[in-house]
Parts: sequence; structure tokens; C-alpha cells
Amino acid sequence: MKTRVLALAVTFALTASTAFAGGFSVTSPDLKPGAAIGDKFVFSGFGCTGGNVSPGLIWKNAPKGTKSFAVTSYDPDAPTGSGWWHWVAFNIPATATELPSGAGTADGATLPAGTVQSRTDFGAPGYGGPCPPKGDKPHHYTFTVFALKVDALPVVDANSPAAMVGYFLNANAIAKAGLTAKYGRK
Repeated sequence: MKTRVLALAVTFALTASTAFAGGFSVTSPDLKPGAAIGDKFVFSGFGCTGGNVSPGLIWKNAPKGTKSFAVTSYDPDAPTGSGWWHWVAFNIPATATELPSGAGTADGATLPAGTVQSRTDFGAPGYGGPCPPKGDKPHHYTFTVFALKVDALPVVDANSPAAMVGYFLNANAIAKAGLTAKYGRK
């Protein structure tokens, strides 16, 4: 009996580690988890003088049943009481495995066909880089890739506020993968 229990425990442990090793993940050639975000990716405005270029994102091992993806960038440390949405792109085709650096332009010209960018908290679609208040502690910027069970999000479009899109992303997510980097101003 002890041998059978031990065998089952070992089988479960191996299965769990294999599932974890093959899990949905996101990396960036431009950002390292926990590291500072470079000036190229910082907002240009509100006193910041960055390049406002969206970082490249690469994802792998999307779960079975993924019909589309979405990408968001969010700052939970913004002094608004509700954080700050820096980028919201959705209806990215299931065949996509990356967005190259600079893909988040306002016109979305280099995004995969069918991708929609909605309004960020800057008031317009497209990527808006970090620009925390001067003298505040470094803020955390989380880039999340959502694997979705639908080809296209219902109800929302390019004019939808980011929080509304976020609601439908979470309602239709099969899995999420993210990375967080930091940025602060003196």
C-alpha cells in the first residue's frame, strides 16, 4: 500500500512539474522582470521625455482552446485610486506569438490584422509609456498577455474605456501570462 501511495505521489509531482514547465509565459527582448524600464519606452509628455515605444512581447505555450489574445500594460501604483492603464490591445489572432517593439502606435499599423486598441488612461488608443509623478517611488508596470476563449471580445471597441475592456478580458480568459518592470523619476 505504501509503495502504491508513493508511486502515485511521484507521478503527481512529475505531472505537476511538467505542466508548470510547459505553462503559458511571456518574455520581452526589451524588458527584464523587476528591472528598470529604459527611456525608449517611457512616455513623451506630462514632463517625461521618453521615446514612447511599446516594448516587444513574445509569448509561448498558449493553452488549448485559445481563440485570440489580448495585451495590457497597467500601473497599479498610480496615485489615482484605480491605477493607470497604459496599453490595451485585443482581438489579436490566435496565430500570433509576439508583438514587436513599436507595435503599439496609435494607428496600430504594425499590429496583426483584426487587432483593436482601445483608450488608455491617457485618453487615446495606443501604447503610452511610464511617467509616474516626479519624486514618487518607482512604479510597477505589468504587461499581461491574455489567452482568450473567444475570437473577438463582445461589446467593446476602440472607444471603450480600459476598465470595461479589462472586465471582458477577465470574463473570457483561459490563461494569463505577465511580466512586471519598474520605472521612477527623481
